[in-house]
Amino acid sequence: MDLVPALEEPLKKVLGPPTAKVMAEHLGLHTVGDLLHHYPRRYEERGQLTHLADLPMDEHVTVVAMVADARLHTFASSKAPRGKGQRLEVTITDGSGRLQLVFFGNGVHKPHKELLPGTRAMFAGKVSVFNRRMQLAHPAYELLRGDSDETVETWAGALIPIYPATAKLESWKIGKAIQTVLPSAQEAVDPLPGTLREGRGLVTLPEALLKIHRPHTKADIEDARSRLKWDEAFVLQVALARRRHADAQLPAVARRPSPDGLLTTFDARLPFTLTEGQRKVSKEIFDDLATEHPMHRLLQGEVGSGKTMVALRAMLAVVDAGGQAAMLAPTEVLAQQHHRSIVEMMGELAEGGMLGGAEQATKVVLLTGSMGAAGRRQALLDLVTGEAGIVIGTHALIEDKVQFHDLGLVVVDEQHRFGVEQRDALRGKGKQPPHLLVMTATPIPRTVAMTVFGDLETSVLDQLPAGRSPIASHVVPAADKPHFLARAWERVREEVGNGHQAYVVCPRIGDEEDDPKKAGKKKSPEDEAEKRPPLAVLDVADQLAKGPLQGLKVEVLHGRMHPDDKDAVMRRFAAGETDVLVATTVIEVGVNVPNATAMVIMDADRFGVSQLHQLRGRVGRGSAAGLCLLVTEMPEASAARQRLNAVAATLDGFELSRIDLEQRREGDVLGQAQSGARTSLRMLAVIEDEEIIAEAREEATSVVAADPELTRLPGLRTALDALLDEEREQYLEKG
Repeated sequence: MDLVPALEEPLKKVLGPPTAKVMAEHLGLHTVGDLLHHYPRRYEERGQLTHLADLPMDEHVTVVAMVADARLHTFASSKAPRGKGQRLEVTITDGSGRLQLVFFGNGVHKPHKELLPGTRAMFAGKVSVFNRRMQLAHPAYELLRGDSDETVETWAGALIPIYPATAKLESWKIGKAIQTVLPSAQEAVDPLPGTLREGRGLVTLPEALLKIHRPHTKADIEDARSRLKWDEAFVLQVALARRRHADAQLPAVARRPSPDGLLTTFDARLPFTLTEGQRKVSKEIFDDLATEHPMHRLLQGEVGSGKTMVALRAMLAVVDAGGQAAMLAPTEVLAQQHHRSIVEMMGELAEGGMLGGAEQATKVVLLTGSMGAAGRRQALLDLVTGEAGIVIGTHALIEDKVQFHDLGLVVVDEQHRFGVEQRDALRGKGKQPPHLLVMTATPIPRTVAMTVFGDLETSVLDQLPAGRSPIASHVVPAADKPHFLARAWERVREEVGNGHQAYVVCPRIGDEEDDPKKAGKKKSPEDEAEKRPPLAVLDVADQLAKGPLQGLKVEVLHGRMHPDDKDAVMRRFAAGETDVLVATTVIEVGVNVPNATAMVIMDADRFGVSQLHQLRGRVGRGSAAGLCLLVTEMPEASAARQRLNAVAATLDGFELSRIDLEQRREGDVLGQAQSGARTSLRMLAVIEDEEIIAEAREEATSVVAADPELTRLPGLRTALDALLDEEREQYLEKG
């Protein structure tokens, strides 16, 4: 039987089943290699307490300190009525501050014997507040005696590693487990090519693992970190470079617009001139479309920078060249909006095959899940015969029944809402892989784009078209200053009085059944502090109509309404028949009503930064200035308020996306979970390590160009296999 390589050895063989089970369930660690890559979160110098003022509430902390005094109190309670209840209070100090520990009941005997004044120990527990003082109740502790060999050995380093831990497994137990497996680090296969490592003066992988877990000096930690960051950046960029390389080998039909065709006619009829940015980005796209490999381009644009116009011109170029173009929108409301605005922009050019249609005209069809059978049949027929050059739809476009005559371009709007599988299914509809243009209005910092969308070329639209108005944003602290909220409703009435319209956005619809699944979810401390549920559209609309906005025409819009009703509400609002639209985030993307100038976002702290930026982009779309009011009950010092202040302070989406990212962490950059909970990046912080990512991308591109199969780099192949386990491999494949 072959020996299992040391790093693939299951932890249960090395550490025993009980510890291994906790590590697998709570920390996702299964093998020796997983454990070696579970890096310390920080390091304590002997006796240096996490500064007591910095102890985070409700979090699990590990502190190193000395016992200052210990007192045993007896008290009467329901369980011990005759004054037999016991409480041990221990005060610990690090010289700069003090913290109280409490133990109750039978749990007092062992600490009472062991935690004598002058004893040094590590303590771990959850920080809580009792009688306005911070305390740790029943903390786990480990004495730092320095007598038994093991303890001396474990704590010999002046720097004590503190690991990301759980209530079930304290940091020092993880530390001891790592001591057990550390010798295996010698067998770690190095993924970095030798020339690259030497050229950049990086330590070997075994040395980096040793230094990260057992540093003797701070320089050791730095050496290890810079090496391990390179690993993460490089292996990830190689995965993306291989995919770009494979895509470049695929065939595609080159699509060049004819000199006096549909695109030229359309451009000649435009009532305005394109911005410099729109022209530049269009040229990049047309150059890509003219090649015989599929275009893969990400078009980032600020809210309202005219992305739809750029995408429409790309679609017209493809129709000109005899192909068809499909635009995928994340919601029906948005698909209908796009259809309406594209047909309006094209005028008679969208009336192909109809009386009064222009000579070069084509047909623009809409395809959504809720269409009637007859309309749907006609749309499908127009697609398969090639009668329709442009189709706009929701994921209904991906169904098996939908056949194209010759699909040449796929435009995906609001990338972050589309699963990779869905994009893949649509790409499979072309006879050869179609060109792909992905649009997003959530600006993505360059580094994230290189990491998450590393297989796409990026174009950025960062100037607003002429005639767009700036948006003033203000935070309305409803709890501290209720009169500010009253003033907000007056401002809405003033806007309506001036002939404009307003949105009021709420986090919830308000007709939800209490979902037992949601009820069981762990709440964040901020939610705990704020017991009331988020404000709901139906309640708020009712209160406004009867109260501060009485006499105005108020309507509601949310995702659970029937599509026809949603469409009717949007049409009335667009036509100016409704004064105030109270909605959920269904209006977040693509809704275009130039006459709407004010937006009030209720419980704004319940939304993410990029979502607030998106929502705000719905006002100020005409010539009148926009106003966005962020209403919150969060206290001034809270992180949520800081976030809202940041949104109010800048209209620059790229700046906001950086703030957002720094707060949320990167999410599992490769996996589908783009949230902060699980991250495949343990060392690399996408924003801080911008240079490493850019350099790693260059190195990866040249390595893959020279050796696409990585035949000469077995260590790198092994690291790639580990990074791209089955699910991620497919995920990357589909892009």
